[in-house]
Amino acid sequence: MKLLPSPTRYLFFTGKGGVGKTSLSTATAIQLADAGARVLLVSTDAASNLDEMLGVPLRNVATPVPGVPGLSVLNIDPNVAAEDYRQRVLSQMATHSTEAERATVREQLSGACTTEIASFDEFSSLLSDGAAAHDHVVFDTAPTGHTLRLLSLPKAWSGFLKDNDRGASCLGPHSGLKMQEARFNAALAALSDEQRTTVVLVARADPGSLNEAARTSVELQELGLRRQQLVVNGVFRASVQGDALADAMQQLHQDAIDAMPAALKALPQARVPLRTFDTVGLAALRALLDEPVARTTHTAAPTTPTQATTHPGWYAPGIDQLVDELAQAGKGLIMVMGKGGVGKTTIAAALAVGLVQRGHAVHLSTTDPAAHLASTLEGQLPGLDVSRIDPKAETQLYIDKVMATRGARLDEQERALLLEDLQSPCTEEVAVFHAFSRTVSAARSAFVVLDTAPTGHSLLLMDATGAYHRQMTREYEGKSTAHLVTPLMRLQDASYTRIILVTLPETTPVSQAAALQEDLRRAHIEPHAWVVNKSILASHTRDPVLLARLQGERQQMARIEGGLAKRTFVIPWTAKAPVGLDGLTQLLQP
Repeated sequence: MKLLPSPTRYLFFTGKGGVGKTSLSTATAIQLADAGARVLLVSTDAASNLDEMLGVPLRNVATPVPGVPGLSVLNIDPNVAAEDYRQRVLSQMATHSTEAERATVREQLSGACTTEIASFDEFSSLLSDGAAAHDHVVFDTAPTGHTLRLLSLPKAWSGFLKDNDRGASCLGPHSGLKMQEARFNAALAALSDEQRTTVVLVARADPGSLNEAARTSVELQELGLRRQQLVVNGVFRASVQGDALADAMQQLHQDAIDAMPAALKALPQARVPLRTFDTVGLAALRALLDEPVARTTHTAAPTTPTQATTHPGWYAPGIDQLVDELAQAGKGLIMVMGKGGVGKTTIAAALAVGLVQRGHAVHLSTTDPAAHLASTLEGQLPGLDVSRIDPKAETQLYIDKVMATRGARLDEQERALLLEDLQSPCTEEVAVFHAFSRTVSAARSAFVVLDTAPTGHSLLLMDATGAYHRQMTREYEGKSTAHLVTPLMRLQDASYTRIILVTLPETTPVSQAAALQEDLRRAHIEPHAWVVNKSILASHTRDPVLLARLQGERQQMARIEGGLAKRTFVIPWTAKAPVGLDGLTQLLQP
């Protein structure tokens, strides 16, 4: 199976978290390399699991993949990119610059916006001359909201820099940006060229996933990325008649495909069947797009359906008991985190509804650029206040605040320069962090349930939280810190913040949840509990595909219970999506 009959030079795989972008982009890259092309596979996701899939350590430089001649892999690591960018900017400074002046520039280049522009700078180089040795560059992108921001940056930065020779920007000397202007323009030209760039919209046979793909398609069209293709991944077809679970799952998938938005129906399409195996390792990745090989590649299934349903993991408590635990605190921050597509929004909404049902006032919010809280709730509930951290709205609020405070002390020309500087695209990252800090602080007097963006974007936000904490402690050096409370300190306080890690009972989501847990622990933040979503361990089936998937689930449950999670709660798979107050309430039943 060829997903792309006529692959262009640049291929972007994007879509909602958990739809299989990494698997399909990697399988495509391998397929192109096996056909003799020189291919560079690039991850723009800060929480990429390409290393686990390919068995190759990810680096900021192209690394050959053993077993696939012609294929190299590269990960745009934000921290490494930021340090490289700092060194390039510092190298542009005059030789007679004092150490104090260089220290000032280093400080200016230590914020979250530097990390973003540095990552984008790496991305831009691959769209200009940075990948000249390769025939194809395949991008495995972060989940939709973050990717839309990344793909909008060439136009945003090109517009900001055009005829702008005065501002300093939050990234230090303006020459640090100006020297990249030609590269940004080249990136914009490549993205807009239908002969060079294709966007592959990956979705599952699920209404939410397909609707997001349709919205993404429209937004990318507006950005000038008009050559698009849809791939519906993991489409299930029952092979055993009269199997209730198989019949229900097939009907769900078919109903979603039949009802897909018109914007998607107009695109070229491909469908990839649900496989019996996890896409880890070269053999599995090659089999993913090769139907004959896929039929002989499988996870060993249990010999009888009964064996598949007796794993003790099924007897883990449901989230009704988790809500009972959380309610005892009376207030606090509950952060729901995990890989894209694991059901964080649904779990966050269900926890909020459960707390309201137990008599508490709750504020439910999200940091996800592709927020879906409203469509998940489908209604209002007294005692539940719902909001989202809207990047555009928060940016304008931040600009207005800076102009009203710092700008009030400036003359007209200085105000003009300040406003010009605040139009920089990186202002958005700063504004979102300030909004996040306000949300964290609001949990001092009530319950705040925060539905976070997928792992990679959340980790960048956590990095900004750590950077702000370090900045504040430096400013308080030598002074009393008795009244200093930063957002990071609140997140580290287990009596104030409870982190809920959500995963599916599959290899990649569990691995990413484990990696996220280690990242949090390095920041001295201890997760409160794990929630395993969409478990089929209680379901009886005779379908060979589902039996193989179920065997894999048993292995992942054993892995979680073997020491990954201190406490585990399980939500069973349901034939009807838990949408709306009634559906969410059903999840909370004992």
